[in-house]
Amino acid sequence: MLMNLRRGSGWLTAIMLIVGLGLAVDATAPDARAQSSGIDTADRAAIEEIVRQYILDNPDVVIEALAIAQQRQEQEELERRRLEVVARHDQIFNSSSPVMGNPDGDVTLVEFFDYQCTYCKRVLDTVFEAVDGDPGLRVVFKDLPILGPESIVAARASLAARRQGLYVEYHNTLMAFRGRLSEEVIFQVARDVGLDVDRLRRDMEAPEIAEEIRANLLLADSVGIRGTPAFIIGDEVVPGAVSLQTLQGLIERDRSS
Repeated sequence: MLMNLRRGSGWLTAIMLIVGLGLAVDATAPDARAQSSGIDTADRAAIEEIVRQYILDNPDVVIEALAIAQQRQEQEELERRRLEVVARHDQIFNSSSPVMGNPDGDVTLVEFFDYQCTYCKRVLDTVFEAVDGDPGLRVVFKDLPILGPESIVAARASLAARRQGLYVEYHNTLMAFRGRLSEEVIFQVARDVGLDVDRLRRDMEAPEIAEEIRANLLLADSVGIRGTPAFIIGDEVVPGAVSLQTLQGLIERDRSS
């Protein structure tokens, strides 16, 4: 049997033989496996050497196998995210997070962002263009302050700005700021859009604001969001600063589903 394998059709024959004999090419109790399969240790070692040599002679096989394994893992992760989104639907789409656009829209787009994220700043106009061009679009903003202490201050300030009815104005202006944020900048922008800064500072300390940020962080982690910006639409997590065309395509796909 072993001599035929050595002279035979190489990789395919070797794999068929190994699978047929129930062998696993690893280092766990080789003698016991060889005995239970009816093949002696020497023959088993020879088979493993044939497989090893084939892999060395044909490294593309390994590359192909790794690519298939990676693709399978990515598909499994996408499905895991989808199931998490479905399970957390109300927390994602119907929470107390700030809303822009049509509050009763037939499609909801959720954006996770950080006020210090360069890519979030780049996608700002894209989101606003999508809202301006689609009267049925509802956008939910979820602060995800992951880029340092100033991001946390900015998130707390923006959420507190809702109490003065100026969330969108403050969000837009702060997101449009170019450069590193500081507390001085955060509160100067507040003044520029007409916020009462003393009241804003007090409102920022409200426990529900800290709880909302904490909930956003936990939610992002549960659905596999690892950076900003990231969007959720329907049951899909879409990472990155997508184009207006991509965003509109996602919106229309969700609308027609």
